[in-house]
Amino acid sequence: MRLPLQNLWAADTLPADMPIALLPFSQYYLSLIVALIVIGSTIAGIVGRATSATNRRAALLALVGGVLLVQVIALAQAAITAGSGLDDRAASALYAAALVGGTVAAIILGLGMLALIARAPRPGALVALSIAAVAFSSWLSGLVFPVGALISELPYTDAMIQVIHVAPAVLVGVAIVWCGVDTVGRVIAAIGSLLVLWVGPTLVTAVSAAAGSRVLLPYPAEMLDYGLGVFRQAIAMPDLWAMNLAIAVVVAIVGLVGKRLLGRRPDRPADEVSAGTDSSASET
Repeated sequence: MRLPLQNLWAADTLPADMPIALLPFSQYYLSLIVALIVIGSTIAGIVGRATSATNRRAALLALVGGVLLVQVIALAQAAITAGSGLDDRAASALYAAALVGGTVAAIILGLGMLALIARAPRPGALVALSIAAVAFSSWLSGLVFPVGALISELPYTDAMIQVIHVAPAVLVGVAIVWCGVDTVGRVIAAIGSLLVLWVGPTLVTAVSAAAGSRVLLPYPAEMLDYGLGVFRQAIAMPDLWAMNLAIAVVVAIVGLVGKRLLGRRPDRPADEVSAGTDSSASET
């Protein structure tokens, strides 16, 4: 939980000597910051949907309040910790403000997803779960490859990279199975979830590439233009997203077919049950 090394840090500091921070405040870890916020909200939403409450509105407000309290505390602690060590110039203030603003946007997005997952009809929850599935890739990467770790030295690197890459597709497919496609609204939501799976990782790549450019950091307009260029280039390369879409579709089809077959499984005929009972009685 050490704060990542900062380009604008006031003093030369080793990674192990950086202060503890509840969020990895750095332009290089924007996707991880968003993932930490969004996945936490998603888990709260799933808990809210899976449990019953006498007063559903009060239960939802309690979930939202608890999540908001934790995330605001984490944001405040990380912002204060990072801000106290940055050097005293305008670029540092702009950098800190951008990170705080991005985190606030992630908190708002997460709270909206929490509400959809906990209380919305299944099509609305499916779209929110699909966004969470895209964020889960960064969350899982941050879990198995901690900030500052030398990835090449870990023995399970290749296997975990593959798992991290396909995990969003599998989760989207499972979410489609849970939602079903037996109404027009659910079909539209399933198509929308596939669009999220297509566009989402590409958008994360573009934002990470633009925000991670130290040269473009003082020039927001050029950074935005660069990010849009990366997005347009990546979205037109099927090699980057076609396999994940295929995996999601296959998982959804297999799951939906299996779900339908299990739902249609015939019960044992009444005479067969009666015969079995009589036989057992005779043997007794």
